[in-house]
Amino acid sequence: MKVAFIAFVLTASALFCLNLKGQSEPAGRKLTGDATVPDDRITANMSAAELENRADQLRAAKDYVDAYDFYRAALAKNPLSATLYNKFGVNELMSLHLRQAKSDFEHALHLDPHFASAYNNLGVLEYALKKYRASIKDYEKAIRLEGNATYYSNLGAVYFSKKDFPKATEAYRKAVEIDPNVFDNSNRTGITGQIASPEDRAHFSYVLAELYAKQGLNDRSLECLRRALEEGYKRADDAYSDVAFAQLRKDPRFAALMSKRPPAISD
Repeated sequence: MKVAFIAFVLTASALFCLNLKGQSEPAGRKLTGDATVPDDRITANMSAAELENRADQLRAAKDYVDAYDFYRAALAKNPLSATLYNKFGVNELMSLHLRQAKSDFEHALHLDPHFASAYNNLGVLEYALKKYRASIKDYEKAIRLEGNATYYSNLGAVYFSKKDFPKATEAYRKAVEIDPNVFDNSNRTGITGQIASPEDRAHFSYVLAELYAKQGLNDRSLECLRRALEEGYKRADDAYSDVAFAQLRKDPRFAALMSKRPPAISD
């Protein structure tokens, strides 16, 4: 069941993003030289940058097995690159090689203790394993180093899973203030995840609708409110009295949406 849950979290689309910014060698793994890597596309005259670029392309194409070989070859040439170990960890995590991914992220932090992205990615892994306390600590470390909207949204996801909705809403509020597009799937790269509970997903959509409404972003608010209705949010009628929607209620589209609600979609 654990593997199935992790697979869902890492392939669903919306809540948090694993950051891909750029450790010595992880325990138990031996990095080989260029000529001994088992891939005939890798040649001895390829630079570390060329190998890394090719690995990035393969990972983006979800060819994680071949990307592994290219990242490994790149690390053989540049073993002190925290960025490379962080990317290697992303590839391992996407392949559900969780212990190796954890080792890679920790190694990136050994090389660069101020690497916000690696802290964020370690938090993603711990969130997937439901180690919420550890995940929160790592997201907070990432945020202290870099006030990134994604890191705040990831922190909000953990609090949401813990049913601590006030803290979740505050984290999401900060994320939206930094970047209103933070929850736009088209603006994301890397691993994304999603709250697993249908009820929590509906609540999350409603919270986003509130946050966007407060900022006067009516189009985004209506989109999220529609999604909350489709997902079966049970307290949708609160939108009629919620102060956050005071301005949105003046938009004719609000009344139209609430009066002709889309049918709820069940999992």
